[in-house]
Amino acid sequence: MSHSVIRFGRAAIAAAALLFVANVAQAHEYTVGALEIGHPWSRATPAAAKVGGGYLKIDNDADAPDRLVSIATDIAETVQIHEMSMSADGMMSMKEVEGGLEIPAKGSVELKPGGYHVMFIGLKHPLVEGESFKATLTFEKAGAVTVDFKVEAMGTAKPANHGGHTMGQ
Repeated sequence: MSHSVIRFGRAAIAAAALLFVANVAQAHEYTVGALEIGHPWSRATPAAAKVGGGYLKIDNDADAPDRLVSIATDIAETVQIHEMSMSADGMMSMKEVEGGLEIPAKGSVELKPGGYHVMFIGLKHPLVEGESFKATLTFEKAGAVTVDFKVEAMGTAKPANHGGHTMGQ
């Protein structure tokens, strides 16, 4: 084999390895017990905004349901789990989910724009695109896990594909 073919082969292998590492780094998934939390993200907020939204997917591999009972973070005074729904007359409504959000056995729940989502109330500073912030999710059975919410662009309804895990609607 010629030296140029060998160099090309090595370069191709190096490029493939870099792409793999980049996809793994972007995917940011977390595991606690039998639960897998996929790509927590939030939208950037205007400077004066006092609320922000958070989104993620939770997969439950256990034979029993679990429940997301609380979320805590330093970036907001209060954090709640909300559900947005459309009424029969076409009006959107949003309400807090009382008692936590059930994650079904061998199932999943996606918190996304227009459905279940996290509300960060009383933001202490704007959420800036490209930054991230920590939040601790506490589950009834699996316990607590700290995750990083990546802040996406302000108009984002669906962030970029992160390692094959696309979130949003």
